[in-house]
Amino acid sequence: MKDLESWLHEHRITEVECVISDITGIARGKISPVSKFISEQGMRLPESLLLQTVTGDYVEDDIYYSLLDPADIDMHCRPDPNALYLIPWAQEPTAQVIHDCYDKDGKPLELSARNQLKRVLKLYEEKGWQPIVSPEMEFYLTKRVADPDFPLQPPIGRSGREETGRQSFSIDAANEFDPLFEDMYDWCEIQGLDIDTLIHEEGTAQMEINFRHGDPLMLADQVLIFKRTMREAALKHDVVATFMAKPITREPGSAMHLHQSVVDVSTGESIFSNPDGSMSDLFLYHLGGLQKYIPEVLPLFAPNVNSFRRFLPDTSAPVNVEWGMENRTCGLRIPESDAQNRRVENRLAGADANSYLAITASLLCGYLGMVEKVQPSAPVQGRAYERRNLRLPFALEAALERMEQCQTLKDYMGSQFIDGYIAVKRTENENFKQVISSWEREFLLLTV
Repeated sequence: MKDLESWLHEHRITEVECVISDITGIARGKISPVSKFISEQGMRLPESLLLQTVTGDYVEDDIYYSLLDPADIDMHCRPDPNALYLIPWAQEPTAQVIHDCYDKDGKPLELSARNQLKRVLKLYEEKGWQPIVSPEMEFYLTKRVADPDFPLQPPIGRSGREETGRQSFSIDAANEFDPLFEDMYDWCEIQGLDIDTLIHEEGTAQMEINFRHGDPLMLADQVLIFKRTMREAALKHDVVATFMAKPITREPGSAMHLHQSVVDVSTGESIFSNPDGSMSDLFLYHLGGLQKYIPEVLPLFAPNVNSFRRFLPDTSAPVNVEWGMENRTCGLRIPESDAQNRRVENRLAGADANSYLAITASLLCGYLGMVEKVQPSAPVQGRAYERRNLRLPFALEAALERMEQCQTLKDYMGSQFIDGYIAVKRTENENFKQVISSWEREFLLLTV
């Protein structure tokens, strides 16, 4: 806390946003005067926040009280001094500090998404391994629309016109929003976010920001902060940034591609490559684990009903867990690289996924493959869309059922977390089913 206090005084901070990530990935917490934050050295929040749905509802009482203390007690949230960020869009000098969640006895809470990632990183540490990740975040810019029944529309750029057609990798199309992205880059630099390339993706006003590779926990934190930053930069310029997996009809979905590799802590050398530069057995086992367990843990990559709208053939999203060299039709792409930088790109996760849980799931699947020595299938040559093996569940309800039946996930992530996560997502799904869509009104209203 001494280093944290010094940093706050050095930057003349007057307010601190004390933040945790809930299961959905929403930043929740308290805004505290800096003096109160320093004196209390943390905050207390209801444990029930960890079972809150995206709509603000909670799971059914019988599940709620079986997973939480019946007295509805507080959890203890402690600031992580390595997860400290300025808030450049605030009017007063303000910082946000990500906290970890503990019970009254000081034990990490299993329902915390950040604790789940730390739990999996501990497994790697015990093996003498250090995982490295690099997320790629896709998102759309749209006009501001107050009524959710209205479809989203492309925003107006500097030219005064809406974007039309597909503008993949267009420099001019990206430059339409230069003032917005200049603010975004400035704010990310102030916060120390390790962002790299900006590209225009395939969809109308769809963009992608790549992060530099690094520590998984640090990058999961940065994705949480980046989403807030991107939304604020967009609002400043009177547009909206959305990380929905499929926000616009007949447009490509938005993904959070995860590049992951593993090095030996003692040598710094990649465990994915043999001394002669060829693929190691551990690399192949890592792939095998991803193939075996991704179908069991898919709701952590595709957490919402909308997430599964990405998984359609020929829509720039994978519908499989095949692997192949430089093959973007595979769920698991192996980019061309030298031996030290050999990695796998997991293309399954949606941009709407909780960054902590998506990275947790991806690293856990690979870890299980390495410890169980799971052999992968043969690599795909050509279009993986035509392959029929290793199919994924393509609806949230089916994916949750499959996740619920996987005892291995409960052994490693804990039954409380798996049961709680599934309960939250089923509650959200029941809420969704109460809403009548425009498709139903258009095609069924006067015909059935």
